[in-house]
Formats: sequence, C-alpha cells, structure tokens
Amino acid sequence: MATDVPTFCPLCASRCGATAAVEDGRLLSLRPLPGHPTGQAICVKGKAAPEIVEHPDRLLHPLRRTAPKGAADPGWERITWDEALDTVAAQLTVIAAESGPESVLFGNASPSTSAMSDSIDWYTRLRRAFGSPNALTYMELCGWGRHLSTLSTWGEPVPGSYVPDLENARCILYWGYNPSVSRLSHATATTSARRAGAKLVVVDPRKAGLASKADQWLRVRPGTDAALALSLTHVMIENGWYDKEFVTRWTNAPQQVTATRQVWDLIVEECAQFAPEAAEQITGVPADQIVDTARLLWEERPVAFYTWSGLEQQSNSTQTARAISQLYALTGCIDVPGGNVLFTPVPTNPVDGREFLTAEQRGGAIGVGDRPLGPAKYEFVTGEDFYRAALDGVPYRARALVNFGANLVLANGDSARGRAALGALDFFVHTDLFLNPTAEQADLVLPVTSAWEAAALRVGFEISQAAVSTVQLRQPVVAPRGEARSDLQVIFDLAVWLGLGEQFFHGDVEAAWQYQLEPSGLTLDQLRAAPEGIRLPLETVYRKYEQRGFRTPSGLVELYSETLRDHGYPPLPTYAEPSISPVSRPDLTARYPLILTCAKSLFFCETQHRQIASLRKSAPDPTLELHPDAASARGVEAGDWVRLETPRGSIRAKAKFNGNLSPDVVCGQHGWWQPSGVLGSPGYPAVGDGSANLNLVLSLGPSDPISGSAPLRASLCEVVKD
Repeated sequence: MATDVPTFCPLCASRCGATAAVEDGRLLSLRPLPGHPTGQAICVKGKAAPEIVEHPDRLLHPLRRTAPKGAADPGWERITWDEALDTVAAQLTVIAAESGPESVLFGNASPSTSAMSDSIDWYTRLRRAFGSPNALTYMELCGWGRHLSTLSTWGEPVPGSYVPDLENARCILYWGYNPSVSRLSHATATTSARRAGAKLVVVDPRKAGLASKADQWLRVRPGTDAALALSLTHVMIENGWYDKEFVTRWTNAPQQVTATRQVWDLIVEECAQFAPEAAEQITGVPADQIVDTARLLWEERPVAFYTWSGLEQQSNSTQTARAISQLYALTGCIDVPGGNVLFTPVPTNPVDGREFLTAEQRGGAIGVGDRPLGPAKYEFVTGEDFYRAALDGVPYRARALVNFGANLVLANGDSARGRAALGALDFFVHTDLFLNPTAEQADLVLPVTSAWEAAALRVGFEISQAAVSTVQLRQPVVAPRGEARSDLQVIFDLAVWLGLGEQFFHGDVEAAWQYQLEPSGLTLDQLRAAPEGIRLPLETVYRKYEQRGFRTPSGLVELYSETLRDHGYPPLPTYAEPSISPVSRPDLTARYPLILTCAKSLFFCETQHRQIASLRKSAPDPTLELHPDAASARGVEAGDWVRLETPRGSIRAKAKFNGNLSPDVVCGQHGWWQPSGVLGSPGYPAVGDGSANLNLVLSLGPSDPISGSAPLRASLCEVVKD
C-alpha cells in the first residue's frame, strides 16, 4: 500500500507543495498538497517526477574523460568519488595558484527552472570562499530585468523581491510573462483573483496561457516593449491618471536638473514622443487599446505586476525594465496591499558568503570593465564575456569551470562558439542527472540525485505572506540511485577537499542548516516532525519606505538615474529599436522578412526532459509557430518540416499554425537535442546539420549596452519548406 509523504517540487520557481505517493521504495506519483501555500496544483513536469527518477539514462557514477576534447566519443571511464574529488581539488588548486582564483568560473542551472534552488546560496558560498567573482549563470538572460536592472530605479528588485500581492490586487499586469508555463502558483492565484473580480492585462506577442482570459491583451512587436511602456506613461500623465502625492513625495520627479527644468519636465517630454498613434506604428498595439489600458491601470488600482525573460532577452532590456518601473511608480502601488509587496521574511542567518570576497576581487569580475553597471558588477559573467575570456583571453583567460547542471551549449546564442569555449578550458567538471551536449565537453562528470532522492531546506515560498512565512524541510522520498549525491552534498564535499571545510561546517550539512535557521527559532527536529512545513506568525508591514526611504542613493524612486548618467547612459528610461529588426537592419529584411521570437514550452524545463516519455508524447517534435497567412505565402502546411533561416544558419522544426500571432512574427522553442529511447523519438545534434537547436542560429549581439543581454527574443528570420 502506498504511503503519502508531504514534500515540495523544486523543478521551477513555483516550488509547488506536493504529496508524494511512495510504495516499496518507489515514487509512484506526485499530486497537490492541500493547505500548502503553493499546493493548489501540480504541473505536467512535476507529475513526471517518477519517470525522471527511474529513467534508464540517469548518470549513476562519476565519469572521467579518456579521449581528447573534440573526439566523437569522450571515452567515459567510471571512477570513484574520492578519485573525482581528488582530481577536482588538485586541478583547481594548481590553476588558482598559477592564474588566480578568478580564472576559475562557477556555473549553475537557473534556480527558476531547476532544483538548483535547493542549494543556490551554498553554491554561491563555495564560489566566494574559493575566491572567484565569476558566476556563469547567464543572468543577463534570466533575472537581470526583474532583479538587477530595477535597482537603478527602486534600489531593490521590483518585481524580483517586491512580488505581486495577487490575493488583494484589483488589477494584474503580466508583461513578457506566462505563469501557466513558468510558475503555476502564480497562475492558480491569478485565476482565483480573477474570480474575485480582479482585472488582467497581458503584454505578449503571443496569446498564450492567461492572455486568452485577459481584459486587455496587448500584442506587442517583439523588442518594442519600452516604447509601449513610455506610451502608457504618456497617456497617464496627459490625463492626470497618476498618484500625484506619491510621485511628488517619493520619486525624484521634482528634482531640478537645470535652473528651469525638473526631472518631471524631462519625463513628460520623453514620453510625449510616444503618443498612442506614434506608439502604434512602433509596437503594433492599437492606439485606442493603449489608452484603454492606461485607464484600466489607473481606475482598477491597486495594480500588481510581474515580468520575466520575455523582457530580458532583448537588446534594450535595461531601459525596458526601467520604463515599466517608471510606469508602475505612477500608480503608487509599491508596497501596498494588492500591489507589489516585500513580504516579511523568516529571519535567518545569511549563508551566501558575501563576506568572503573583497571589493577588489569583485572589481576583477569578467566583463566589469566593458559594462561597469551590468551583471559583472554583481559577480555574474555574460555568455558573450565568457566566450571571449575562454577563447581570446579577454580580459584574462578563463581556465576552469565548475558547473552544476547548466546545459551551457544550448542555453545562449551562438551555441557553436559556446561549445568551442568549453572545449578551450584547461579543466571542466560538470554535475548532472543526465549526460548532455555540455557534459560532452567536460573532463569529469559527477552524478547528482533528483530532488526526490535528496533533502532540502526551503525558507519561504515567495508568492504571499503565508508562503513567505513557511519553512519546509524536504526529506528524500526514495533512496538515491547508484552513487548519485545531491548538489548540496557535492558542494560541501568539494569545499572540504579544497581545504574550505571550516567555512562549510566541516562538511556537516545539518549543522549548516541549523546555523541558517537559528534566528527563526526553528529546529530541524521540529521541521522533521512537520513535513508539510511550519508557518510562522509573521505579518506584512506595508509602505516600509515611509520609515526608511528607498534603498537608492537619494532614498527616492529614481526615475532619473544620476548613476546611469555619470556612466554615459541615458538617465531616463528610453526606447531603442531592437538591434536586429526590420527598422534597424533594412539590409536584412529582403532575405529575412519575418520577426523571430521564442517562448518556453509547457512540457519541459528549458533544455531538460525531452527524453521523458509522458512529456515527449505531448510535444514530440520541435515546433515553429507562424500565422496561417505567412505559412500560405510560403507553401507551408501545418505539420510540415520547415527550415528556420537566420543570418547565422538554419535549423529544422515542424510548422504549427497560430492565428493570434502577427503575420510577420514567428515563434520558436529552444532546448531541443534529446532523444526519447522509449518512444523511439529522435534526438538532434546541438551543432551542425540537422540541428533543431534554436540558439545555434541566434546571435549574442548587438546586445544591451548596459547588461549585455542578447536579442534572442527579437531578431530576423525566414521560413522555407524543408
């Protein structure tokens, strides 16, 4: 008879509370956990957990390369954990002694789309304790817009930390974000809010997920979101639809820029260039819809909003995020019930090891010289800068990489150059559940457990005060397969082997967790006795800025950024045409007349799980969405194999019709490479002929001048029948 075990699913940012059914040491199913703040539903990816755990292709033992880099077969040889850890420690110690610890990069899969959320702070601690300021996580593509670029406006991440209070919102704005795919807990909370009368505005080139139920769906041309935000701001200002008290008291709008002009005057002037009729010509959104949406955002306050990678993979991502921040500031809804709120967190000891790096070390991060306000300022290396460091030695040579699960070959544009960069490293160790195109370039591969075979401590679940107040200790529901160890255990083992055991509680994970929990008053024994989690009696404090101001240099919301100005960037949010578009590159449009964007699949976590039969059955082939009119003009029928061509080459996909797309826009999917042996479904090479890897034919630039964000969601292409 099956036993039910309370747990949570860490496969994406939703981190849904779940009930695992276990029998005779096997995971049978995953279903919702009633009463848990994120336990209302389980997505198809979570339901596939038993298949992930038991898949025959799982990595079960440490492996060492015996063939040279570039060989068709790496010649993997099974070794022991002690041999693997000895090798890693020896190689990294020598490289750090010769070239400095900064020459060793640390990479990880996104905590938003993988179980790395279980161990991300400890991974960061390991990197910093080792002395490296270089985290290879592609922050410029996933996280920059909602976490770091908004610091220049708010001083804190909005909406990265100030999350939408969906339970109390009267209007919800989702911009470049489809929670039905990306965060199921937001989708279910939004559905509940809609039943309670909340309005919904969705800005997206595709009518996907909740967009089909939106009161306003704005079909924006890919890459022109900043122009739309500035137009909405113009309409709100022109009609007096803004919180005058908040703008006057809590933003720097009244600041004098010259003897006769205030910041507000410059904002009015800048936004006036994007009157609805002008914005319609740029964005494709009808002028009257812009006006109606601005009215809705004003009349149906409080407004809660969220954005995602749809806005971060653009060549103007920083100013786009700032333009939306400016628009949101006009509503006055920051840190109020129903707006975007910084909920009261469970008190804990920080464990990410920030104290281990000096300011001088941080100043040596790869890329900080070219983009001093970009990701490198916060210890994140962009893909573009990693490639240059590994292949060209600029600003110094990247010699080694310790990578936790990130499939880097497929994660960013110009995949062939990325593969070459990995091959150029002196030493590369990769941890994962399965071999993949990135692991093929490694010297060592270490097997990790699935989430269901590993313990994890989760402090807070983000989406509401009840969720943020919840602490849960997830216990393994089944035994690890083979010799797999959790990411967290690998981190602690590496720390000990590298001589950093003192900073890692001498390898004792439970002692580390107890230290982390001390300020909360909770113990591990209490959490073990309550596997569904413990909710502390915390209350939200609203309008915290009234007591402490905003965490900007001025203490105000900085609509005008002197920091940006002093570094030669526009101080006000501005619009720049996408770097690869019909307007910016008319020389390409005759050959490549279509605008290419991309979107996440409902069935897969980025580049993972296409080998899982239940998921692959629902999405058997790589697809390219296009309007029926665009298909007809090219002699393409639904289900035809087509070639997606860009200036960088071509890949294969199956045509899928979508009448809600603009006829000049097509939408692809990244991450295709895995075969599914159970189904007999094919795999595809990451590079070369026959590839279905979208990022193989997408460019890293021209990128955002501040962040280096690549234009993966706004470029040019053509589609031809294969």
